[in-house]
Amino acid sequence: MSDAARPAFAEDGTVAVPAFALPASAFSSPEAQAAQAMRAKMPINLPGPALDIATVRAGMEAMLAPKVEGVLAAFPVEVIDDTIAGVPVKVFTPKDRPFDPDRVLINLHGGAFTMGWPSCAFIESPPIAVLGGYKVISVNYRMAPEHRHPAGAEDVAAVYAALLDTYPAERIAIYGGSAGGALTGQMGAWLPAHGLPQPAALGIFGAGAARFNAGDSAYIAGYIDGSFPPPPKPGEPEADMTNGYFAGWDMTDPSISPALHPDVMAQFPPTLIITGTRAMDMSPAIVTNSALLKAGVRSTLIVGEAMGHCYHYQFQLPEAQDANQAIIDFLRENLR
Repeated sequence: MSDAARPAFAEDGTVAVPAFALPASAFSSPEAQAAQAMRAKMPINLPGPALDIATVRAGMEAMLAPKVEGVLAAFPVEVIDDTIAGVPVKVFTPKDRPFDPDRVLINLHGGAFTMGWPSCAFIESPPIAVLGGYKVISVNYRMAPEHRHPAGAEDVAAVYAALLDTYPAERIAIYGGSAGGALTGQMGAWLPAHGLPQPAALGIFGAGAARFNAGDSAYIAGYIDGSFPPPPKPGEPEADMTNGYFAGWDMTDPSISPALHPDVMAQFPPTLIITGTRAMDMSPAIVTNSALLKAGVRSTLIVGEAMGHCYHYQFQLPEAQDANQAIIDFLRENLR
């Protein structure tokens, strides 16, 4: 191996990584490899800073519309718009099929704390409702730029507290993907801190109970996946994908990054964490799993080989089907 092909290590621990070609993983499914090949025809166009939030949200809804249509065709559901504790929600139940009347799931949609409603709710809720036979309530929590942390946590807690009038805590689970996964992790800290019992279980998908855009995976995914840019180089400004949702907050605060606080993690319920080897959220997910295990809390970590951010959204992939089945098995084990 020539010196040009070797990594170079600086005294501060920084590693200069030479350029290399990353082939499709031999351990990924043929379907996943085909999907990866298709990305060559799908250039990534991140919204520019000049776009207002209404335009960004509309663009997200339009982009995800075909995926939503595919999910609804594969997982038929009845959808009811409702309000719980003053918070808008969508209630998903399997269409023309029985569902468990004694248990309920709360879904927290993705979208970087700025968008994703209702498209991500339609992507995340129907598969679990149909495969598991559950009622899923997806929460339209307040987002940036109109609102700031802890607005989302307050809305989710309000919905959860209202549901406790009908369901015991051990028959409620909370799960979410991406920003919704991060918010799910935050609820593990928020609920006991505000006098509410923990639910039966948490599902943190495409996220961790620690800040995004940090750790090894933020750099690795930035250069091999491309869905999100890598962290900025020294001296460069950091792009805020949350549009100021956490403005003014210390990102190590236990209400934002509970995984950094052992005493907080010790109060968590059983937790399922799903990430991928090419996902920018892999480091926060690993840190969260380790913190839970150290605290003596039941934690299950699934890392999809060659999978990117929230790969369980791609329900046609065998890897996503395995992930969804693992979610159902986890819920059935922990919902009493």
